[in-house]
Amino acid sequence: MKKIAILIGIVFQSINVFSQDKLIEQKVESLLTQMTLKEKIGQLNQYTGDGNATGPLTVNPNKQAAIKQGLIGSMLNVMGAKYTRQYQELAMQSRLKIPLLFGLDVVHGYKTTFPIPLAEAASWDLEAIEKAARIAAVEASASGIHWTFAPMVDIGRDPRWGRVMEGAGEDTYLGSKIAFARVKGFQGKKLGELDAVMACSKHFAAYGAAVGGRDYNSVDMSERMLWETYLPPFKATVDAGVATFMNAFNDLNGVPATGNVYLQRAILKGKWNFKGFVVSDWGSIGEMVPHGYAKDSKEAAQLAITAGSDMDMESNAYLNNLATLIDEGEVDIALIDDAVKRILYKKFELGLFDDPYRFSNLQRQKKALDNQEHTKFAREIAAKSIVLLKNENNLLPLSKQTKTIAFIGPAVKPARANHGFWAVDVKEVDSTYIISQWEGLKNKVGKNAKLLYAKGCGFQDTSKAGFDEAIAVAKQADVVIVSVGERWDMSGEAKSRSNLQLPGVQEELLKAIQATGKPMVVLINAGRPLVFDWTADNVPAILYTWWLGSEAGNAIADVLFGDYNPSAKLPMTFPRNEGQIPIYYNYFNTGRPAKNEMDTNYVAAYIDVKNTPKFPFGFGLSYTTFDYSNLKLSASKMKAAEKITVSFQLKNTGNLVGEEVVQLYLHDKFATVVRPVKELKDFMKIKLQPGETKMVTFIIDKEKLSFYNQNIEWIAEPGEFELMIGTSSADIRLNNVFELVN
Repeated sequence: MKKIAILIGIVFQSINVFSQDKLIEQKVESLLTQMTLKEKIGQLNQYTGDGNATGPLTVNPNKQAAIKQGLIGSMLNVMGAKYTRQYQELAMQSRLKIPLLFGLDVVHGYKTTFPIPLAEAASWDLEAIEKAARIAAVEASASGIHWTFAPMVDIGRDPRWGRVMEGAGEDTYLGSKIAFARVKGFQGKKLGELDAVMACSKHFAAYGAAVGGRDYNSVDMSERMLWETYLPPFKATVDAGVATFMNAFNDLNGVPATGNVYLQRAILKGKWNFKGFVVSDWGSIGEMVPHGYAKDSKEAAQLAITAGSDMDMESNAYLNNLATLIDEGEVDIALIDDAVKRILYKKFELGLFDDPYRFSNLQRQKKALDNQEHTKFAREIAAKSIVLLKNENNLLPLSKQTKTIAFIGPAVKPARANHGFWAVDVKEVDSTYIISQWEGLKNKVGKNAKLLYAKGCGFQDTSKAGFDEAIAVAKQADVVIVSVGERWDMSGEAKSRSNLQLPGVQEELLKAIQATGKPMVVLINAGRPLVFDWTADNVPAILYTWWLGSEAGNAIADVLFGDYNPSAKLPMTFPRNEGQIPIYYNYFNTGRPAKNEMDTNYVAAYIDVKNTPKFPFGFGLSYTTFDYSNLKLSASKMKAAEKITVSFQLKNTGNLVGEEVVQLYLHDKFATVVRPVKELKDFMKIKLQPGETKMVTFIIDKEKLSFYNQNIEWIAEPGEFELMIGTSSADIRLNNVFELVN
């Protein structure tokens, strides 16, 4: 009876959703018949507000008048219940009173700031990542925001590209799982709820493969690489019900993404049947002119609307040209109508026609932005995102009986810097809620220890004038903590770097302090993998702390003193030097593979650096240790319709509670196309008490064995597969083989 009741409930729910869809579609069609061509084109036009611009501004002194005339469909960078309401009041003076959509880059939190997305990805904790997006949506939606330009789901294999900080790293499987979680977090139970915002899957597509790691650069790749590596995270967002997509700035094999029919019409709106709408990135329609793909703004507008770009962000190409293009017969009005309907549907779905001010409520905003549970969780996920890279002689965790601690470096005392790039500057609050690293350590030790401070140098200083003070402070301490790295705004959009070393004289500072002989812990703050070979080889303890958000100081202190046992794993490979880039774990083998990390004898290798990275994908230490044993497969052979159960025992062999991210990799040994040496196909984060053992189980099915062949067909070929289970991509603890048979 219970099963029948559940089935009946699902049927009624499906009928209700279907009825709601039909009702909205009818409302959209009815409204469309009342709209002039000018008003339709207005819905396809998005302008920035008067706040911080996130791209080159388009001058429009008559913005308010345009809203009253119904010539703007959406605004970005307008935030706060007060200001969004003011703009919406202008829209309510238009003839048809079509409400505005308010969009904002809510990338890793609104008022409560969480770790940068790449750092969150290091947690490998999908539940926590979804919750962070959920909290961000609660705060943003209470502040009048309907739409976030997140998540960025571009695969990033080149740390020179500054926007790796905004994604989930180099791996397609992990990236797809995180993309799905973030969309679910932002959009909540359903769009239309007061605590949900529309998510935006960006940047479509392959932006992360920009040549040379230079932002906005060209992308050139095979069709199979596109489908196998770069498209799956986007498909995961479609499966999660993402409301919108955003175009990429790059061209793909010679065609700008904004004007790319194949990407938008054939794949997204065709094969994937995406029902939401596509927005250009900032000015990307107009930028097809300097690309050399369109001769002027008019042709750019024609190419973009034909390709499937529904909304023009900040280029004015649609507003100035679409009506003429329709009059001249160069653009079919059906393309305009389709784009307008997609946008209007979302406005109806959000409930904006019922109440255009429903997301602009000052009381709800105040309550949402002053939620201590949000702060508590920010501290938890920040701790989960810290990667322990090195811990010689168990220097960490620090003893709470330590008497004197020297805290040195440019990242110690700044507060807002801990937010990292793409943080929201909330006007309604000040920055006192952000916990600096100094405050966090001070909160932790209280009166039990004496804290000493010296800056040493700035992030990009070339002067060593502060070294003497730092050395003198270090000599007085029982242990020295040095916090170095990138300045917060050195990773992000338009922040490509050819040199990934620690900037300025920071590594020289580390050498000077190391020479004192004092035990030293180094914190590295960054938005991407950096190169720090000397530090990695000579410093006894290293924590990669990224940029962790508003609770950074408390979270770092929690990890330093063992109140949280680090469990994070790297979502990107860390190179030994820039010459190894791009470097990633799931590379294709060659006819002349290197036999070991030092092999250079007519093999695919460099002669001046080891073949291995400094720190591999999936790497991260703990204050405890784990043992993997007793691997069992339910069968050694499987047919396509069958599954193999993989099980093994995981034991905490140390003295502290700890979490381990166990990683399952597969290698298709022989196929009709060359396959990667290993591919992540599953993972699990498991918490164990000291001495506790758990049985871990994974399922291998046809989907995990499939790939795109030369004809871009998703298939699984019969043959032998190598199964690898480990604590990182380079530290495989258990392995076996099985066979897929006809």
